Amino acid sequence: MSGPRGSARGVVIVGGGLAAQRCAETLRKRGYAPPVRIVCAEPEAPYDRPPLSKDVAAGTVDGAAVRFRDADWYADNGVELLLGRRASGIDAGGRRVELDDGTELDWDELVIATGAAPRSLPMFAGFENAFPLRTLADAGKLRSELRPGARLVIVGAGFIGQEVAATARAAGVEVTIVEALGLPLAHVLGAEVGRWIVATHRDEGVRVMTETTLEAAHGNGRVEELSLTGGERLACDAVVVGVGVAPAADWVAGSGLDPAGIRTDAGGRTGIPHVYAAGDVSRPFDQRHGDHVRTEHWDAASRQGVAVATAILGDEPRPPALPSFWSDQYGTRIQYVGHAELADEARVSGEPGARDFHVLYQRAGRPVAALTVDRPRELAALRRLIESDEPTDAETTDTHRSPTEEATS
Repeated sequence: MSGPRGSARGVVIVGGGLAAQRCAETLRKRGYAPPVRIVCAEPEAPYDRPPLSKDVAAGTVDGAAVRFRDADWYADNGVELLLGRRASGIDAGGRRVELDDGTELDWDELVIATGAAPRSLPMFAGFENAFPLRTLADAGKLRSELRPGARLVIVGAGFIGQEVAATARAAGVEVTIVEALGLPLAHVLGAEVGRWIVATHRDEGVRVMTETTLEAAHGNGRVEELSLTGGERLACDAVVVGVGVAPAADWVAGSGLDPAGIRTDAGGRTGIPHVYAAGDVSRPFDQRHGDHVRTEHWDAASRQGVAVATAILGDEPRPPALPSFWSDQYGTRIQYVGHAELADEARVSGEPGARDFHVLYQRAGRPVAALTVDRPRELAALRRLIESDEPTDAETTDTHRSPTEEATS
């Protein structure tokens, strides 16, 4: 590496998301005195991403409202923000990280928190009205397209796509979801939940097309029409692409770290001394899986940022909590905790059609995950049940087949 050198050392955090913010906050709160620098690829100070598909896209809040801290906090706490800058390489032996402008930053401890990048579909290259939803800029584009009567196509029926659909319908937009799977998320959450997702969106006026893929996009600068499998052509005014994400870690290639997900222990320590990773870019070791597993959820990024700071300070982080997430759609809150992908059985209690139920996922009779729909008070008890790792009473819930069996039947 060559180029201008930053003489300060201390902690360099690469990435401007939640994990980076929590790491910096924890370091300062616990008395860490050396320099702390955050390298942000976006020209924005760290901000919260969950509101992007809801309040920001709807136009009810702006970018300033979703920032974690105002400018004074960074100045008062001696946290330097390097905005609009990306890391391009690591010299672990020399404890330097190179930025895309050729600048090199020296560090005592390096934290990699670059998150994940949305997967793209080559057919949409060059179309200004086809984009993912990952950044404030993306949310601004979406907001400009949400006009009553506009035709929005969402590619992928994951939770981000579902939230965008709910926001768009509230704005009077005609929405179509195109999903390649037979049922959304059934491979993880089971066919019962997959069917409920489809029915809920259809009840709200969304056209949900399953087992459908795109063949081509047509238009001049803007997508005007999509060709689908089966020969249908679908007119549209905008397209949101939600086909998953991948770790934003190409820049660590050749360093000894895995760009497909940086393996860490519970404290975010990697296989390279003084190098840590947290958030969507990392693959912490998970005791239940017995393997390193990526968890692309808000609460995991928050906890991992704190855990890395704790490890840097020489303390042992708390044992990681079960992964969890939430989603708000059509005035309904969906909450989840645990590892449903480990389940061989799912038990549904309540009325899915009334948007009032929960699902308890089990493996060999022991609870491993739970999903609740508009039952927020039940979540804590279900979490405790999963953490207890004790067999459940078969008479307390309605029994259904396993997620895998249901999805393939």
